[in-house]
Amino acid sequence: MHPSMEIRNEISRRLDGRVIVLGVTGSVAAVECFALIRDLVRHGAKVIPVMSAAAQDMVTPYSLEFASGVPPITALSGQAEHVSLLGDGKDRADLLLIYPCTANTISKMALGIDDGPVTTMATVALGSDIPVLIAPAMHDCMFRNRAVASNLQRLRDMGVKVLGPHIQDARAKVASRPEVVAQVLRALGKSDLEGRRVLIIGGRSEEPIDDMRIITNRSTGAMTSNLLEVCFERGANLECWLGATDVSMPPYIECQRFRHTHELEDLAKGKEFDMVIVPAALADFAPQPQKGKIPSDAGDLTLRLSTVPKFLPHMAGHCRLLVAFKAESGMSDEDLIARSRQRMEAQGSQLTVANDISMVGQDNGRILLVTAQEAKEVAGDKRAMAEAIIDACVDLLP
Repeated sequence: MHPSMEIRNEISRRLDGRVIVLGVTGSVAAVECFALIRDLVRHGAKVIPVMSAAAQDMVTPYSLEFASGVPPITALSGQAEHVSLLGDGKDRADLLLIYPCTANTISKMALGIDDGPVTTMATVALGSDIPVLIAPAMHDCMFRNRAVASNLQRLRDMGVKVLGPHIQDARAKVASRPEVVAQVLRALGKSDLEGRRVLIIGGRSEEPIDDMRIITNRSTGAMTSNLLEVCFERGANLECWLGATDVSMPPYIECQRFRHTHELEDLAKGKEFDMVIVPAALADFAPQPQKGKIPSDAGDLTLRLSTVPKFLPHMAGHCRLLVAFKAESGMSDEDLIARSRQRMEAQGSQLTVANDISMVGQDNGRILLVTAQEAKEVAGDKRAMAEAIIDACVDLLP
């Protein structure tokens, strides 16, 4: 058994049975390919490396063979690998990914020049309906060259998905491995949220006592992170408003930060969404903040908390489907369902994710998906629960 088999499906089975042709070209970013291949294999993919001559000066074919378990294609042969892998045959690959993609390769692809194994693979793939993803990497001056920019736009117009690059220190740096893996999962996923505008509001609000101290809620942000991943992979046009969290969000998703609950109404102005999901732990009560810092030796401190206006009813007017979260302590399922339905009617939501607060901070747990008609139990880790929530949302979307 090849060592690559030991890690197959280590993360998930979301790419199980999928074949990805990975074109590697002559950028120094090619050194990242070993780890990228391993990441894709951990999701179940079979990765077939194809290397340009220049790429072989950066990384060795042996290293990519060890990573993938497949001998890299370094030259086309009488087996017509470009046709069998990316043509119209029934056993063809599912996707062509070129990582990294140099300025030279971009321009040749755009002009239909196929003078090596990678560019020939691209020519065939662009003549079929196989998804093509490229991750440019080059010096910033090359990226800003008008000919390169024009050719890159030409590829976009031809349906090529361009990942990055990210400009940093006069370099157009290749997209990160997590971003590339997520884009592969998105390209080969269900696509049942494609074209849908989805907002996820996550984290926890922080209401100030003074300029130093705050009142907040218990929420790690783990469910938000998983929901973002799932929605992204399923094709959503995604927006995120994020309060304080203990976990990081997917680095390829830009989040707009908020601190106080009242800031959310300003963020919502002029916005319309197909779906709004609110796992955020927003304040129900807040003090009147005092300026400066209350002296720590001032003795006992009494705080008067005022009710914070509910935000979810406000969002009901900005979307077609509103998903609320409801956490209670020590309730029976029947009471939790009844309480959830009462809140749904008051706030205008169509789905409530209900759970006991003992689940906060736990990797595994149990939730109830409550609608006006039914309640469904879901148990498992946060990823499985996020998938079930989005499945329910897709069923409810008009």
